[in-house]
Amino acid sequence: MKYINELREGENIMEHYLCKSRKSMKSKAGKNYLSLKLQDKTGIVDAKVWDLNNDIQSFQENDFIKIDAFVTTFNNELQLNIKRIRRSREGEYDPSDFIPSTEKNIQEMYQTFLGYIQTIKNTYLKQLLEAIFLQHPIISEHFQFHSAAKTMHHSYRGGLLEHTLSVTQICDFLAGHYTTVDRDLLIASAMLHDVCKVIELSDFPTNDYTDDGQLLGHIILCVELLSKTIATIDGFPKRLESLLKHNILAHHGEFEYGSPKLPATIEAMLLHCADNMDAKTRMLEEAIDADNTQGHWVGYNRMLQRNICRSDYE
Repeated sequence: MKYINELREGENIMEHYLCKSRKSMKSKAGKNYLSLKLQDKTGIVDAKVWDLNNDIQSFQENDFIKIDAFVTTFNNELQLNIKRIRRSREGEYDPSDFIPSTEKNIQEMYQTFLGYIQTIKNTYLKQLLEAIFLQHPIISEHFQFHSAAKTMHHSYRGGLLEHTLSVTQICDFLAGHYTTVDRDLLIASAMLHDVCKVIELSDFPTNDYTDDGQLLGHIILCVELLSKTIATIDGFPKRLESLLKHNILAHHGEFEYGSPKLPATIEAMLLHCADNMDAKTRMLEEAIDADNTQGHWVGYNRMLQRNICRSDYE
C-alpha cells in the first residue's frame, strides 16, 4: 500500500483510502467539482475531482474508495487530482491501514495513567477517579483507545490517553515546583479535563463529532459527568466540587478558545498551561513529521497561524 506520508509530487497512484469528507463545490467559472479529504493511518490528504464523468462512481463519506490520481502541490501542500473512483471491495484493503494510532504502547501508558489514582491522598477525589475511570461503563472501556480530537492534535487511536497522561505528568511536575499548589486537585483535574471526549467524538474510522459533541461539547459533558458521579459519593465537599468543576470549565484558558470561564485559581491556570503546551507542541511535531520538503522551513500552519521552522542547525 502507498501510504499518504509516502506520496511525492508528480506521482501517479492507484490506491485505497478512507473518504474522510466529501463536499460538492463550484468553481469561479461555474463548474461543479468534488473536494475530498482522504485518510490512512499516516495522515490526511486533500483531493479534488475536477472532471465528474462516468469514471467517478457513487460513494459517500466514510466509504473506503479506490482512486486513480495524480499527486500535485497546492499552497505548499500535497493534493491529489483524481481521475477515477470506485468503492473498495471487501478483501481489497485492511481496515487497520486506515486507523491512525499512537506509536506508544497503549497498555503501558494506561497502567502508568491509572497509577496516578493511587497517588491521590484526598479520599473524595480518589473515589471520584475510581468511579469514572474504573467503573463507568463507557469511559472504562473506551478511554484508552480514543482520539483526543477530530483534527487538531492527538487525532489518532490512543491519542486521548497519550495527551491526558502527558498533561497529568506535566501537572505533577508543576505541583512540586510551586509550593502553593493543591496537588490532589491539580492531578485529578488533569486526569479528568478531556475525559468526555469519549462522548464528544465517535470511534474510528469516523472519529467525528457526535450530536452531544456538537450541541454540548466535552467541557459541559464533563461537568455533567462530575455532578452525576459526585452525587453518588457520600459527603463530597461542595467547595471541592466547585473548584474541580472550575478547573474543567477554565482549561481552554480564553473565551475565544471555547472556555466558559477564565482560570481563577492556581490549579486552573497550571492545568490550562499544561494542556495548551502539550497540544501545541504535538501540533508542531505532527506538522514537522508530515512535511516532505527540503530546507529548514516546514511552511505555514493554518491551525497555529504561523510558519514553522525545524530546529536543526548542522
